[in-house]
Amino acid sequence: MSTTKTGMGQAAPSEQAGGHHGEPYAPVFGPRRAELEELMTRYPTKMAVLLPALWMVQEERGWVSPEAMAEVATLLELTPAYVKGVVSFYTMYHQHPVAKHFIQVCTTSPCNVCGAEDVVNALLKQTGCEELGVASPDGRYQVIEVECLGACGFNTPLMVNEKFIESVTVESVPALLASLG
Repeated sequence: MSTTKTGMGQAAPSEQAGGHHGEPYAPVFGPRRAELEELMTRYPTKMAVLLPALWMVQEERGWVSPEAMAEVATLLELTPAYVKGVVSFYTMYHQHPVAKHFIQVCTTSPCNVCGAEDVVNALLKQTGCEELGVASPDGRYQVIEVECLGACGFNTPLMVNEKFIESVTVESVPALLASLG
């Protein structure tokens, strides 16, 4: 099964391969094996390639399924438990399918002072998401709060997939969503 890429390299939720909804798992590193092997030449050990390999999986599928974790573990000669531990430690890796536009809003104290909660509420309302972490009915949007995006010099920063957007306001939310298509 092939995946159709949408937006920022994310596969649409209904099209994600990886043993989801009873579909057979299609290896990520069949077509991308050469890319992985080239990466291995730049690192001192196979274990050191783990984070980039996981990024490759997520880029290809939109999330890192248990089957993909097992595939990576085998290729890098690691235990599946070790790979799962790394995936579960880093919040940047999705362990479940996510919407086409995965929106992360910084809601730490400095951002809240600048209106982050109002931005979150505007995003939830205008995307049709009923609550944080739940995809919109059309599968296009998913909004979550994050503790920090490391951009304290900007009012209410957020990320849409891998794209950083600074100084988001309630008033700029409609234009932001329109730009996502």
